[in-house]
Amino acid sequence: MQPIPASGLTLPNRFALIALQSLEGLLKPKGMETLLLTAHLPHLIDQYPPANLERGFDFADFGALNLALEEMYSPRGGRSMALRAGRSLFAQALSRFGALAGVEAVAFRMLPQGRKLRVGLGALARIFSAMSDQRSWVQETREHFHYLVQPNATCWGRSGEDGPVCYMMVGILQEALLRISGGREFRVVEAECAAAGGELCRFVIQKEPVG
Repeated sequence: MQPIPASGLTLPNRFALIALQSLEGLLKPKGMETLLLTAHLPHLIDQYPPANLERGFDFADFGALNLALEEMYSPRGGRSMALRAGRSLFAQALSRFGALAGVEAVAFRMLPQGRKLRVGLGALARIFSAMSDQRSWVQETREHFHYLVQPNATCWGRSGEDGPVCYMMVGILQEALLRISGGREFRVVEAECAAAGGELCRFVIQKEPVG
C-alpha cells in the first residue's frame, strides 16, 4: 500500500491509543509491528500516543491502520479485526464520556428503548464532534436511526472501493448500542461510504434488536 498523506485532521490521542492496544491484543506484538510497517507508521512501534485527550493523531494514520489490516489479512479477515477493535474502543474509552457515562444509571435504564437509543446515539455523535475533527450527527426515520459521519477517520485517504470499509466505526456503534440498550444487539449496516464514492459515511441502525 502507498502512504496516505497527512490530513491535518485529528483524533484524540487516547482514542488512537485504545485502538492500537486493541489491535495489539489481537495480533500480538510481532503482528502489530508488521501492521505498523505495512501502514508506513514505523514511528509508532513501541511508541504509542499518550493517554490524553489532546488532538494529536492524524486521520491519515488512522485510515492507514484500517487499510493495512485488509492488506495483511484480506478484506474479510482485516474487517473482522477492525470490528473487534471498534467495540473495544467504545468499551474502554468512549463509554466514559459525557451522557454516555450515565447509560447504566437506574434512571436511564427505565427509559423506553427508543428513547435510550436516541439519547445515546446523539451523545456519541456529540462526543466525536466535540473532541475530534470527525463530525457526526443522527437522523431518524420510522424504522431506523441513521448515524452520519463526515469526514471519517476510519476510511480517510481511500477512494474507489467496491463497497463500505468503515468496519471499526461499525464496531463502535455495535458496542455503543449494546451498552445503551442494556445488553441487546442491533443490526448496523454502512449503507453509504465516502471511500466507495458516497458524499459521507452513513450507518443505518434498525430500531428493533436482533433476535
